[in-house]
Amino acid sequence: MSRFWTGRFEGYSFDYFKKDLLSGTIVGIVAIPLAMSFAIASGVKPEYGIYTAVIAGILISLLGGSKYQIGGPTGAFVPILLGIVLTYGYENLLLAGLMAGVMLVLMGVFKLGALIKYIPRPVTIGFTAGIAVIIFTGQIANFLGLRNIEQHERFIDNMKEIGSHLNTLNGFSILIALLCLAIMLVTPKVLPKVPGALVGIIVTTSIAAIFFSGDVATIGSTYGAIPNTLPEFGIPEITIDRITMLIGPAFVIAMLGGIESLLSAVVADGMTNSKHNSNRELIGQGVANIVTPLFGGIPATGAIARTATNIKSGAVSPLSGVIHGLFVLLTLLVFAPLAVHIPLASLAPVLMMVAWNMSERKHFAHILKLKSGDSLVLVITFLLTVFTSLTFAVQIGLLLAVLLFVKRMSENLVVAKVLPDHESSNGKVFPHVVNPNRDCPQVSIYTVEGPLFFGAAQMFEQTILSTINQRPNVLILRLGEVPFIDTTGEEYFRSIVRDFKSHGGKLFVTEVQPTLKSILDQNGMTAKIGEENFFEGTGDAIDRAIGCINRNACIGCKHFAFRECDELSNSKIS
Repeated sequence: MSRFWTGRFEGYSFDYFKKDLLSGTIVGIVAIPLAMSFAIASGVKPEYGIYTAVIAGILISLLGGSKYQIGGPTGAFVPILLGIVLTYGYENLLLAGLMAGVMLVLMGVFKLGALIKYIPRPVTIGFTAGIAVIIFTGQIANFLGLRNIEQHERFIDNMKEIGSHLNTLNGFSILIALLCLAIMLVTPKVLPKVPGALVGIIVTTSIAAIFFSGDVATIGSTYGAIPNTLPEFGIPEITIDRITMLIGPAFVIAMLGGIESLLSAVVADGMTNSKHNSNRELIGQGVANIVTPLFGGIPATGAIARTATNIKSGAVSPLSGVIHGLFVLLTLLVFAPLAVHIPLASLAPVLMMVAWNMSERKHFAHILKLKSGDSLVLVITFLLTVFTSLTFAVQIGLLLAVLLFVKRMSENLVVAKVLPDHESSNGKVFPHVVNPNRDCPQVSIYTVEGPLFFGAAQMFEQTILSTINQRPNVLILRLGEVPFIDTTGEEYFRSIVRDFKSHGGKLFVTEVQPTLKSILDQNGMTAKIGEENFFEGTGDAIDRAIGCINRNACIGCKHFAFRECDELSNSKIS
């Protein structure tokens, strides 16, 4: 148990506690409006967002792998959770969240945390920007005060819904929304340490309650009262049918939760020069998402903006995250009845600003300007996120990224015919030396550079087989720059060895790296080629090859590929 806390509270003092108390309180103030906003945008009651911020926030800080991580409901989950609520209902959302928590724990236990970092940047930026568009457009109706709006799972359907209800536009709601947006933009410039969203909501809620009471939709008029009590414990109904039905949505929640939490932890590392434990972070996130649904909370993950705020406010340990959760809980118990007066038009610009800040617009524009394969992956992932679903978008984005990677890697494979450069003092081999007038008919030497994997193995085979068709006596393969070989590359290599030996030729391999040699030993290729045919240097292989050639065929030859050729060409027929 002592190892669990090692490094997290070591040397903790009262001065540290004061810093954590301040930062936790500030983050708690920031988290309250966001928690309610994300819950509403996800299609559930605002108090469920508060419960999530409290329970998940405390557990993620205590059990996660980052000292500074702040957990809770986030914008990235909004389109996913809304889709689940619309398709399966709130009760099934709780079960999907619990299942996602189990998946995250298993990912951490089996040490899969490091794998998530291999998701290509164009894919993460593409779906993050797509999510930002969905969140932003999802608040247009509340910003304009439109009435009788029905939420849909698809972006196009929601846009059509907004368009068909523009005649219900509410000027009071627009005024409140614009005023809240203005306050949010001005506050950081005037009062840098005061959360602009909270100031905007308090001011516009007061104005709406005094001057526009009954004229704008509020949390109370839309969702009813927010209970100022602790959430009740309850276990979702768990059946095989429901688990089977929700396995897909749960997996998406787990993957996105893992990605966002680890991205947030990486941001925290960069800001504090620390290092998080990715697998422990996944376990902490998993436990939080298992427990939170038991109290009615929605899925949670690490929140990048709140984590950054926590660090900037002076946090020194996970206790700041615990204090953040306790502050939100205290606020719920004391001020919940007042939250019913908050206009939905005040929350709309808060979420719009969240969407704007998470859009990765600078990185998006940079990758787009490259006009490369990454640009294509970015755009397709973005469009599919907006117009289809995040699940489908990530699947296609990853597939395209893998295909792009394979194409690039295959293009990096170089198979070049080489010969010694007689003008060089050390006799190194180079491709430029080979030409129609200087190319030994009996000994062919090839340098191979790059991995022999499924994307490049066929090109490797075709290049070498073109030499085999010329029937040289000896084939020398220089594999010093081949880092690894997969099963496909192995099969093509095996085909070359088989075909060349079937014609009575000798195959020599030089400069093989230890890792590649180990693979060749394991798959039987070393035995197939012959251990005696492996050489440390190309020069040794050439010396051996000269001893294997038909010397009568060298008489009169004018290619002079090797230093020995001058003597062999002028020798007498034996």
